[in-house]
Amino acid sequence: MLTFHNVCLAPSSFQLTGIPGLESLHTWLSIPFSSMYLVAVVGNVTTLAVVRVEHSLHQPMYFFLCMLAIIDLVLSTSTMPKLLGIFWFGAGDTGLDDCLAQMFLIHCFATVESGIFLAMAFDRYVAICNPLHHTTVLTHTMVGCLGMAALCRGVLYIGPLPLMIRLWLPLYKTRVISHSYCEHTAVVTLACGGSRISNVYGLSIGFLVLILDAVAITASYVMIFRTVIGLATPEARLKTLGTCGSHICAILIFYVPIAVSSLIHRFGHQVPPPIHTLLANFYVLIPPILNPIVYAVRTKQIRERLLQILKTETKIK
Repeated sequence: MLTFHNVCLAPSSFQLTGIPGLESLHTWLSIPFSSMYLVAVVGNVTTLAVVRVEHSLHQPMYFFLCMLAIIDLVLSTSTMPKLLGIFWFGAGDTGLDDCLAQMFLIHCFATVESGIFLAMAFDRYVAICNPLHHTTVLTHTMVGCLGMAALCRGVLYIGPLPLMIRLWLPLYKTRVISHSYCEHTAVVTLACGGSRISNVYGLSIGFLVLILDAVAITASYVMIFRTVIGLATPEARLKTLGTCGSHICAILIFYVPIAVSSLIHRFGHQVPPPIHTLLANFYVLIPPILNPIVYAVRTKQIRERLLQILKTETKIK
């Protein structure tokens, strides 16, 4: 009687499959994905350009918005070009170090983005609850420090993930990753034993960031709403809440897809693999697409400056 044993490999590279189960549709899927990526790049680059040239937007909230734009460009660019390469050319092969670098960028900058949303909530809290101290508390130096703190937190939290894989997980059941990018869980599940610590650490950090930041943001808005309720007129209340509208929309756009994707990926074992992968791609694409649109639609200064630039370009032509 023959007995077959699993053979563990020490691969120098991995093979990404794209959207598993939908390989025959890759060419067609490339159309919406490339379109969404183009919209994300144009939207975020436009946001950076408008804030740079419009001096009235040189305020804390818009500096944070620029940080979001840079983060969203990193998130989308770290995944989409490779995905489109798989769709168009079947170029799924990726070196081990390249895979770990992509993993670090995705998870690190998702963590940084959460930190920036927390900093924006603090900005809204000070602006509404302590308006007389807003300019003295949220100075340019403070804004820079908050952005740097969010970046350092992302590096410190996520840095150990690729290091654990590089040092402790040399052997894998297969070199084929059924995903479109090197997501942490998708890589770790292929390891031959010893992945428990890395898995638990990744899960813990994900929920720590998601829950703690969400609780802190919620607490800031509870205090904001208490202040707004105490305002004298309904018009004043609506106007004050209007300054928070873009931030609230951006928070929901970011947290809802990432929470749904994480929960389904870890606990939704009955969900078909293509759904897992599509959701994982949406959470790195949807915020970069919608954040510039939300702020352009809801922010009068950005909208007016953008229209002014478009009119100027039209006259030149």
